[in-house]
Amino acid sequence: MFWFWGCCNVEKMLLLVLIMSLCNVVWSVWTTDGVNFNTGTSAVAAKQKVGDFSKVEDASNFHIYYGQTFKVIKNVVDGKSYLLIQSNSRMASRTKYCTPRIKSFVIPLSNYSVDPSAFPENFEMQLLGVVDRLKGITSEVVASECIRKYYESGGIQMINASDGDTQQLAQFGAHFIADTDQSQACNFAACVPSGEDTPLQRAEWIKFLGSFVNVEERANHVYSIIKQNYLCLTNVSSSRKSSFKPIVAWMEYNNGLWSFAKETFKLKYVEDAGGENVDDSINKISYNISNSDDLEQLHAILCTVDVVIDETIASDPISYKLSTFLQNTNVEDHSCFAFLTGKSLWRYDKRIVNSNILDWYNGAISQPQLVLGDLIEALFPTGNYTTTYFRNIAKDEAVVTIGPDKCDRNISTAMEPTIPPCIP
Repeated sequence: MFWFWGCCNVEKMLLLVLIMSLCNVVWSVWTTDGVNFNTGTSAVAAKQKVGDFSKVEDASNFHIYYGQTFKVIKNVVDGKSYLLIQSNSRMASRTKYCTPRIKSFVIPLSNYSVDPSAFPENFEMQLLGVVDRLKGITSEVVASECIRKYYESGGIQMINASDGDTQQLAQFGAHFIADTDQSQACNFAACVPSGEDTPLQRAEWIKFLGSFVNVEERANHVYSIIKQNYLCLTNVSSSRKSSFKPIVAWMEYNNGLWSFAKETFKLKYVEDAGGENVDDSINKISYNISNSDDLEQLHAILCTVDVVIDETIASDPISYKLSTFLQNTNVEDHSCFAFLTGKSLWRYDKRIVNSNILDWYNGAISQPQLVLGDLIEALFPTGNYTTTYFRNIAKDEAVVTIGPDKCDRNISTAMEPTIPPCIP
């Protein structure tokens, strides 16, 4: 028996029919994570092929189920189910859901909008080749050079959605967000790869987006290439023969306090690159440089570290240099600190837009293989690899400013992932 809340009796009946149909059509899909499909008699089903379906392999916060003329995405982050109805089906004109538990969308989306300040997946839209359908943004915080070029040429509309006014966003087939705490309209869809624990889990959200525009085959292809390269780099790093692994610390300075990062995906990057994270026994939350005891403890920890990744937020990344770090840590004598004598002090603000918008929060999520390649070079420097997101401020490496002038391709053409060389 099925029970439903938050909708009228008619909606309950429609939803019951829908779920019964789903059970009959895709029982084998449920048992195989969405790969197999029970052939139906509809025109839509007859046209579908294996490549039109995405199997979620690694991500844990969304699942996709397929029917003959619809898909259902279970979003673990916001607890909602997204019913995606094919536009050429009878259901498309007859069915509409907007309840606390279920939302419906007609696909493939002909247009969509995003909040780029909280939605990092603009880069994945480029990998899918559907940027030309992006018609609205609610902020100019755009890290992609091609999307910025598209916006400045008039292809994208700026939408004022301040103070929770979502009326202007209703014109779009979907409005993608990452902030699930905000008030949501019926066409809002939460895409939150940052909620995943590992780099590959975060990258697989390209399949979430691909399902809204019927490009699962492309999404599968892109993720497969990225995953294969990432795993190849990981295997090469794990096979290194060394008595000791480089000790790595992700750390951030804020209002006089230093703290060490504990985000799982960052620690996973270090492990996959062949390094070791700073000792887990360090359980102090923060270190106040104005407190002599705290400062002494901080310096003692840093004396055990081989590589430091300084995550300190800077209003002007261009001016953040080695001297800034030394001032913030109150370090004068370098001799104790291996990461300073060995010149291995890094920041992930190498690629920036408009002096302060970091591509780290955009492209780095979509292409974790590039982040891993950067970290491998940081831990085991060769001198012949050019990093993408990380710059070594111990060697006075500068930022790279990206802008619309750096976009040299048609936005409707799908971008290929950048694959670092990997020889098993």
